[in-house]
Amino acid sequence: MRRGWLFMPVLALWSGALALDGFRHWVATAPVPALITETSRQVKTEDGTLLRAYLTSDGYWRLPARADEVDKTYVAMLLAYEDKRFHGHGGVDLRALLRAAAQAALSGEIRSGGSTITMQVARLLIGGSTRSFAAKREQIRLALALEKRLTKREILDLYLQRAPFGGNIEGIAAACRAWLAKPCRRLSRAEAALLVALPQSPEARRPDHASAAAKAARDRVLHRAALAGVISPETHDRALSEPVPTRRHPFPKLAPHLSDRALAAFPGQGVVRIGIDARIQHGLEALARDRLTEHDGAVQIALLAVENDTGRILASVGSAGITGPHAGFVDLTQARRSPGSTLKPLVYGLAFDQGLAHPESLIDDRPRQFGTYAPQNFDGVFRGRLRVREALQLSLNTPVVSLTEQIGPARLLQAMKRAGMAPDLPGSTPGLALALGGVGVSLEELVSLYAGLANGGRATALTWAPGAVASPENRQFMGPLAAWYVADILRGMPSPIGSDKGEIAFKTGTSYGHRDAWAIGFDGAHTVGVWMGRPDGTPVPGAFGGDLAAPVLFEAFARLSARRTPLPPPPPEALTVGTAQLPQALRIAAGPEDASVPKLSIAFPPSGAELLPGAPIVAKLRHGTPPFTWLANGQPLPGTRQRETVLPLDGPGFHVVTAIDARGARAQVDFRLLAPD
Repeated sequence: MRRGWLFMPVLALWSGALALDGFRHWVATAPVPALITETSRQVKTEDGTLLRAYLTSDGYWRLPARADEVDKTYVAMLLAYEDKRFHGHGGVDLRALLRAAAQAALSGEIRSGGSTITMQVARLLIGGSTRSFAAKREQIRLALALEKRLTKREILDLYLQRAPFGGNIEGIAAACRAWLAKPCRRLSRAEAALLVALPQSPEARRPDHASAAAKAARDRVLHRAALAGVISPETHDRALSEPVPTRRHPFPKLAPHLSDRALAAFPGQGVVRIGIDARIQHGLEALARDRLTEHDGAVQIALLAVENDTGRILASVGSAGITGPHAGFVDLTQARRSPGSTLKPLVYGLAFDQGLAHPESLIDDRPRQFGTYAPQNFDGVFRGRLRVREALQLSLNTPVVSLTEQIGPARLLQAMKRAGMAPDLPGSTPGLALALGGVGVSLEELVSLYAGLANGGRATALTWAPGAVASPENRQFMGPLAAWYVADILRGMPSPIGSDKGEIAFKTGTSYGHRDAWAIGFDGAHTVGVWMGRPDGTPVPGAFGGDLAAPVLFEAFARLSARRTPLPPPPPEALTVGTAQLPQALRIAAGPEDASVPKLSIAFPPSGAELLPGAPIVAKLRHGTPPFTWLANGQPLPGTRQRETVLPLDGPGFHVVTAIDARGARAQVDFRLLAPD
């Protein structure tokens, strides 16, 4: 008998060991749901400002959240209220469970669950009921398993990301956006207490549906936090007087069209950063909405603002509102429309480059027939002979078509492509109507072209990527001198009433049938483009770029910054003289050549050649009547009666040389001077 008693402790130890092994096995074999939670995809600025968030596939707003990204007082309140021994238990707080069981036995109902933060995470992962014994048992099992696999910090992060806050709001980061319209790094004590209280009964305490219940629950959290020493009594009293929010705030939707493009470019990335300026974006979106209220419901607007030197897109407004009756879902910065007269500065710049004209050259505005094509001015009036500067500022059609005939529509099309545009021709061969907008382009392409003009004729590739820097590989589509001449003319355009003249170089345009109204302009730092019209391409009767889009352009610049950045001064080689002081060959802009005279041509260097550095480059002419005027990259050289001259080139790169004879005939070549090895 006594021998049997000797085996009892051994049996007890053995049974305990078996039970412990069984318990450990029960915990170790707990089915653990996937711990990686789908979160809302986000688009942010370079500094982390949220521009737009997207619903998850299951229809929730659920933003990533970590404890180190949340106000520290909120975390302290959460642990004091929900799980004050969080860092000491292994997933289950036995004292809290015993207290909850005693309360249930005395009252006949469950008054408190005794759940730890880890158990709440387990419940969120499992889903289903929280009040039955079986559900509580599974929560305990999973909580213990989580504590074996994860750190306390990882468990807390799971809670912060999955806790329910009413409606389709999950996680502290989404809750801060929805109920407080702010990120979670800095919260008032009352805000922190409200966010601690909501997950216990997220629907019954929704601030927008039950603000009184939300306030009562918040005040209980504040009281518990004061008792625990998390906040002082004075802070507790002040926090009680703070009102509870009574509405749910929408998630940010800044730059919605550009955000869609950015996410599409990185389909597997949860957070995509773009380089726009949130302040400027907000200002231009508000401007677009304000201006649209002045027009009928079918009219839309698009705006684009960029940095000249880097091509960084500071703001992109694809339409005034992404939803609604105005086809706001269409990104009209990408829509291909007729540019109207906004291509004319490119034509004049190429003419300056080729020595066909100077801003002070005289040019005829008179009725002309170009084959079967007879362009008319917008108002049907011809001005006769006037300066090239005036012809561009008045946006006359016959002079620019005449210059396009001399340049060649194919060369104009090539210049557009070198500037980074992708023109959409209505046919296979470009014609003279190209200069008047007979081509499809986008607002983004036109802004890129004008930013290139501001950059001295160097193509400026636009980018929404953060950290944009100027690219040294951008191609030259126009000489720097010609680009300065164009900018100098455009800064003299008549400004809208109330705007300062000369601060912005800009051009307006109106497409055929009043379908598109444009205004594109730049100062020394920024380029802005405005398009207005109907998304379906139907006419807007009486709409002109100067009346409709130009005032918006100047307002957009005002919202960029209070002061304009000055345009650059004239380069040393610029001819800032009147018509009478120009070289004889430049006093009148080029006209059609006399077919009976042998055509002037440059024998050397051949067009498109690549020349080695070192030896002087001697240009040689064929035919023509002396004396000859030479231009190197748009800069006049001393006149000569000889048919050859030494070219003073300023270094490796692409160069354009033009020769003009006494009859006004012109010849031009472009070539590349290679860099020394």
